[in-house]
Amino acid sequence: MTTPAAQRWRRRLPDTATTDGAPKLARRLGRIDLTAMGVGTIVGAGIFVITGVAAAEKAGPSIVLSFLLAGTVCVLVALCYSELAAMVPVSGSAYTYTYATLGEGPAFLVGWNLLLEFVIAGAAVAIGWSGTTVSALDSIFGITVPKAIAAGPGEGGIVNLPAVLIICVIVAVLVFEVSLTARITKVLVGVTIGVLVLVVAVGAPHIDVNNWTPFAPFGFSGIVGGAAIAFFAFLGFDVVAASAEEARNPRKDVPFAIIGTVLIATVLYALVSAVLTGIAPFASLNNGAPIATAFGGLKIGWIGNVIVIASVIALTKGLLMIVYAQVRLAFAMCRDRLLPYGFAQTGKRSTPVRLTLVLGVFCATIAGLLPIDIVVELVNIGALSAFAVVCVGVLVLRRAEPERERPFRTPFVPVVPVLALVGCVLLATTLDGLTWVRFAVWVAVGLIVYFAYSRKRSTLAPAAVRT
Repeated sequence: MTTPAAQRWRRRLPDTATTDGAPKLARRLGRIDLTAMGVGTIVGAGIFVITGVAAAEKAGPSIVLSFLLAGTVCVLVALCYSELAAMVPVSGSAYTYTYATLGEGPAFLVGWNLLLEFVIAGAAVAIGWSGTTVSALDSIFGITVPKAIAAGPGEGGIVNLPAVLIICVIVAVLVFEVSLTARITKVLVGVTIGVLVLVVAVGAPHIDVNNWTPFAPFGFSGIVGGAAIAFFAFLGFDVVAASAEEARNPRKDVPFAIIGTVLIATVLYALVSAVLTGIAPFASLNNGAPIATAFGGLKIGWIGNVIVIASVIALTKGLLMIVYAQVRLAFAMCRDRLLPYGFAQTGKRSTPVRLTLVLGVFCATIAGLLPIDIVVELVNIGALSAFAVVCVGVLVLRRAEPERERPFRTPFVPVVPVLALVGCVLLATTLDGLTWVRFAVWVAVGLIVYFAYSRKRSTLAPAAVRT
């Protein structure tokens, strides 16, 4: 029997995922696929790009503690995500969860901020891929790529062409069915794990403990600030949530993959960051390719070259997953008519081709023109705002609909959601003031879009108004 509370919930969340004639995604992903996609995004995108920036500018060698702090906050958030993902197993991640708990307006803003997160994250990883690839070409093959086409205007170049080109390749892969993406990801995840084991095994004997002194040059605030930057590295579990509609058994497999992804990543990040700051002065790692920089100074022959090449492969995999996630989020918003419905149309392979191409263009433009430090902070503020809303959503839905079936239950409610919310707020307060200004501008634009376009055309709007 359907309860009045459940009926109210259904009215707040348009069930476009099952509406006849609405664009749909095929359920082709299993538990291993989902976990590989999450690990593939986290273990690669952040560790090969963000470690150096966070160590050099925020935490120094104590970046190890920053990763542990960020990982702890993410575990708490992941527990909240898992409850809602199991209850609402469709595309959209935090956007969909907010729709179910707080309504259409807040959901649009969360989705709008998540789009900022994913598009900018894709650009950040593409910039890191470019830096690592250019370094590899120079150190291994003696090919020097002119700075004019290897960096954006803010870094003394004209356009970061390698970053633009790799996004084009990723878009070409994603227009095919999702099972191809999953197969490619599983192979690349295996390569990435092997690389990180090699990084630790080869780098550990070369650690100079003097590089760890002082261990926390910027104090406790530096550790927290480093955690705010390192938070970027843990966005992979959001990719798992975004793929729920393509999971064969989302109620069980999505929570498993979300939590497992965060735990695996936290351990790997702590080990690798300890090695990198031990073999090279932390100030020298302030670039888009910290592993290449650290191992380039060791002069250890072919092993160092293997690590650099494999780093390029790992970053490719991370970029693939981030662009995949941004497309699935935007697909959910378009299907709910909060963004143009035409972009939600799927092709013969059940993939949103139009949306993939459009978002690919935006991502490539940002990667080609902006420096990585600006890009990373914008990613984090978008993610932290969305994660905070998810934590609130768990508390709201537990109170509003305590009888609703929950295939996965966040433990120790309200303690876990409240601690996760406090962690998100703490990390957000360390971000640069200019980042907050840029974020405020983005939110203001989002409000204009919602009231001028989305509210009148959404699935919940009267049909006469929508047309």
